[in-house]
Order: sequence, then structure tokens, then C-alpha cells
Amino acid sequence: MERDKGKLMTHAPSTYKIPTTNDMPANFRVELFRNQNAEDSIHRSKAVGEPPLLLPFSVFFAIRDAVSAVGGHRINPPLNAPATAEEILKAVNAVRSA
Repeated sequence: MERDKGKLMTHAPSTYKIPTTNDMPANFRVELFRNQNAEDSIHRSKAVGEPPLLLPFSVFFAIRDAVSAVGGHRINPPLNAPATAEEILKAVNAVRSA
């Protein structure tokens, strides 16, 4: 196989398959460290989870705004997530025909 030789199997973001819950191993165990977040902070949060979770929304909504601009921002485009090239093209065509 090509991947066994270390060859890159995806050449662009459009060919990269984002892992889903179906890609998770059947036996997936997680343990949390005890007393590792003991520093004083706001509700003991160090904000490590929010940026990776919330920042992608800005990209999705920027794409959605760009698609909306095609129609002069008259309608909200029907953009489905994930915003693949095909979904963006469908949304652009829907805005143009509206």
C-alpha cells in the first residue's frame, strides 16, 4: 500500500476525510488526571477546549456570508455542513436561482 511507504494520500483539503465517530476504536477508554487543574482561574477553566471547538464556526459562517454575497445578501443561503466544495456550489446555485 502507498500509505505503508509514507506517501501522502490526500493532496488537498478537499480530499481529506475528517475523522468521525465511526473512526473511533471500539475500545476507547479515557482517564482524567486528578488535581491537575488546581490553579486559580475562572471556574477552574483554562480555556483549552473552547478555541478548537468554536473557531471553526467562524470559517463556516464566513463561507456562508460569501455565498450570501452572491445574491446581494437578500437571503440566507442553504449551506449544509460540512461545507465541502460541492455543498458550497449547491448553495451558490440556490442563491443565484432565488
